[in-house]
Amino acid sequence: MAAAHFSSVWFLVFMLLFPLCSGGRASISKQNLEVHNRLKQLNKPPLKSIKVRPNYHPEGLFDEKKVSNPQSNEGKSKPITQLWHLNGKCPEGTIPIRRTKKEDLLRTSSVQSYGKKKPNTIVKPARSADPDLINQSGHQHAIAYVEGEFYGAKATMNVWDPKIQQPNEFSLSQLWVLGGSFASDLNSIEAGWQVSPDLYGDSNARLFTYWTSDAYQATGCYNLLCSGFIQINNEIAMGASISPVSAYRGSQYDITILVWKDPKEGNWWMQFGNDYVLGYWPGFLFSYLADSATMIEWGGEVVNSASDGQHTTTQMGSGHFPDEGFGKSSYFRNIQIVDGSNNLRAPKDVNTFTEQSECYDVKLGKTGDWGNYFYYGGPGRNSNCP
Repeated sequence: MAAAHFSSVWFLVFMLLFPLCSGGRASISKQNLEVHNRLKQLNKPPLKSIKVRPNYHPEGLFDEKKVSNPQSNEGKSKPITQLWHLNGKCPEGTIPIRRTKKEDLLRTSSVQSYGKKKPNTIVKPARSADPDLINQSGHQHAIAYVEGEFYGAKATMNVWDPKIQQPNEFSLSQLWVLGGSFASDLNSIEAGWQVSPDLYGDSNARLFTYWTSDAYQATGCYNLLCSGFIQINNEIAMGASISPVSAYRGSQYDITILVWKDPKEGNWWMQFGNDYVLGYWPGFLFSYLADSATMIEWGGEVVNSASDGQHTTTQMGSGHFPDEGFGKSSYFRNIQIVDGSNNLRAPKDVNTFTEQSECYDVKLGKTGDWGNYFYYGGPGRNSNCP
């Protein structure tokens, strides 16, 4: 047991400042004023905060250094980093924050909705997918999930740069820690990697988090774009590009994410890899997750806007189906849950769900090194997915 540690910390805005210049004009348009005010909210000046450490880590962490792929002892996945590390790292007592720019806000349909998911992004597994629901929500998934009582989840996932057809679409791979009824009261903590041109202005794969306590209606946001997730780590930046990424028939690069609830303080913590405790979501943010999670999900999600009347060609994961296996398909390995004794365990009774397996699919497996794992993903539109 480690005692909680408190000290002052100064936030450091690491990215280049985007100046909001004025001059020569007596007035500013309504849109520019709205953008200006929103940027002031998002890009806050350095603040003092409290640096907290979790009281307990879950026991039974998987030794990633001894893991090989399930088909052979060759082609082990390799470590990755973030591109901003090429320019250095933040000093102790500071955290890196991705700077929000004016053009980021101008890409969105609503300045106030920047950095937020839409209410129809709820992932509710069902025995059969309703085509009308698919067309209405525009979100499609290929996931593995378990139901019960949980206090966290862990997984290792390889990182890709899936092709996105439309700027307003995205492709992500993440874990979900969920509580509630999948209605207006859903609580969700999410973490993984994503490619989202609308959010970031490019097609880079980026580390991200998300949270909501009301099914994405009014609460929550990506990364640090609103109050909620409290970062304490000075080496890993939320929303920063991940490099390198996996290559088809080439080297595989993956990340490990652990989310767990501190049994003493009740906060939900996030760890990146084996060494970086990134921060936490205070327990008071949630209703159901103030106690425990009732479902854990791992897998991929894409937006299918069907802009030309056909299914999107936006890829999930590697853009290849699970049957192709290691080096070709995207995977989650060593998926685990945290039980009521704060121990990491292999999940029992794992199920899978996808709305349209002809577009994106998922296939479970189990081995000694990889534990419970699955391959998932797909190309989207193809001859069987019109």
